[in-house]
Amino acid sequence: MDEQPDRRRRLADAAISTLAREGMRGLTHRAVDRAAGVPEGSTSYYFRTRQALLRAAVERLAELDTVEELPEPAGRPDVAAIADAAAGLVELWATTARDRMLARYELALEANRRPELRAVYDTVGARYRRLAAGMLTALGATDPQRQAVLLVACLDGLLFDRLAGAGGAPGRAETAAVLRGLLESFLPDLKE
Repeated sequence: MDEQPDRRRRLADAAISTLAREGMRGLTHRAVDRAAGVPEGSTSYYFRTRQALLRAAVERLAELDTVEELPEPAGRPDVAAIADAAAGLVELWATTARDRMLARYELALEANRRPELRAVYDTVGARYRRLAAGMLTALGATDPQRQAVLLVACLDGLLFDRLAGAGGAPGRAETAAVLRGLLESFLPDLKE
């Protein structure tokens, strides 16, 4: 049995937790060795350079960071149910997946200086916007492609506020209300 993919995944996970805990400056091969509980030198064996380690962390985040937690609507989607599910996703990301999200923000800033990392982020971002556009199309939104960009930006902003805001970040019910208002603004006026 080939242990290499499992070891590489384990080290990438340790890099993510190291980034969340210590930031970009604290991400070293030795710090990842300690976080993973492996012998010193293990990380540098699998990821020779810091660039290779950063890329492994970004690719692992892309693998882990999904929105599959959102339920598939049966029939015509309900705005309130979608808003609540999306608020639950923000809650999940801000609590259970907090380390992943903190690492994601650290790496997003670094990706602006490293085109090879930026390419991974752009691919993941496009995937989220496609998913949002599909959901908005099912809702009957007036301009799902453009509105998907706004929805993803709103979710990202709500999440960032929960993780790094100045306090007073909204809870799940308030987040759902904000998202419901946004989603309703995307729908055609049904009044006659």
